[in-house]
Amino acid sequence: MKKLVLVIGLGMTALGTFAQVKDSAAHSFTLQQAIEYAMQHQVSVQNAVIDESIAQKRVNEIKGAGLPQINASFDFKDFLELPTSFIPAEFFGGPPGTFAAVKFGTQYQATAGLDASQLLFSGDYFLGLKASKVYVELSQRSTQRTKIETAAAVSKAYYTVLINEERTKLMDANIARIKKALDDTKALNENGFVEKIDYDRLSVTYNNLLVEQEKIQRLLKLGMYFLKYQMGMEINTELTLTDKLEDVKFDAMANVSAQKFDYAKRVEYGLFDTQYKLAKLDLKRQRFSYLPTAVAYGSLQGAASRNEFDIWDTQKPWYPMALIGAKFTMPIFTGLARNSRNQQAKLSIMKAENNLEMIRQSIDLELASTTTSLQNASVSLATQKENIKTAEEVYRVAKIKFEQGIGSNLEMITAETTLKESQTNYFNALFDAIVSKIDYDKANGTLIK
Repeated sequence: MKKLVLVIGLGMTALGTFAQVKDSAAHSFTLQQAIEYAMQHQVSVQNAVIDESIAQKRVNEIKGAGLPQINASFDFKDFLELPTSFIPAEFFGGPPGTFAAVKFGTQYQATAGLDASQLLFSGDYFLGLKASKVYVELSQRSTQRTKIETAAAVSKAYYTVLINEERTKLMDANIARIKKALDDTKALNENGFVEKIDYDRLSVTYNNLLVEQEKIQRLLKLGMYFLKYQMGMEINTELTLTDKLEDVKFDAMANVSAQKFDYAKRVEYGLFDTQYKLAKLDLKRQRFSYLPTAVAYGSLQGAASRNEFDIWDTQKPWYPMALIGAKFTMPIFTGLARNSRNQQAKLSIMKAENNLEMIRQSIDLELASTTTSLQNASVSLATQKENIKTAEEVYRVAKIKFEQGIGSNLEMITAETTLKESQTNYFNALFDAIVSKIDYDKANGTLIK
């Protein structure tokens, strides 16, 4: 018994260890791989794909309405009290003009039947079938839009982590540099070459850098959590990002208005175009409502009446009934409701056309806006990169002057502060450029490869 408990315990431990390994599986992803992972695991994308499948099942449902419809029925009655009927009393020798109340029939009655029908012609059905297929197209475009939004969110979160990683590296270098200057100043102070206030000033700068380092590390951790959330990944999964910031190209076409943009590349335009198709089909459906509807049907039934509860006794008869028929329905006058529906459908088409023109104008504006933003962000990024180089040189000179006794400690600290500000400005400009690049690709319909 003890051996059995030990085996079970070891098995549970192994399973637990396997689960922990599985949950903490390491991944190394490029941005494209991160996006592909999100396409498979992000809940919003999964739900959009499910909605697409629901739309396809809706098409199958509408198709089914045009196939033969067969229903079976069974109706059993137990008359606890037989119904009363009135017949002329003179049948029984009574006075003319009077009625006699009589009860007749059997206590148990049963009817079994099989009914079938087949739609022969219906304008609503055929156009509804076509409209349902366009509805599938609409759901597919909606799925594509969800994927694009997810790709944009993953891209921004991915690059945010990369930027914070670079900030962490740069902050480590800053701290190492100030730590060395702090140690050197301490030595100079102990030997009487500089005042203690010079050491204290550097100590304040050093401590502030340590606090900022902790903030950046927390932001880096939070950014990684957010990226995993956007990807649909477990938060405790180990994730390494393999893309490099220097590989990002911030090129933008100089003159968007000079080119003829293919609006079909934008899923938003496709959504409005699909809605326009649905509006046209609705108008056609309203016009087809003037056409007749034809249905063929048939019925086969059997009835049994018993005074004893022996409905299933095969020695007693069931009385059959069978028929076939066809029903032809032609709308003649609907109180002008049909004409009103026609007018509504025409107005819906006009509205859909206006929406198409509006989305074209919106896309044109977005193209121009994102191009300008990307160009401005690229220029700003290049400027901030040069500013870092200049600030680094200023700090280098100030430090040399201080060490040689011809410069002040305050001048070196000011140069350090300027360098840190230029680094902050650079990373802000880098983030703006990344966001502008993603928005630019999204506006041009090239975000998802």
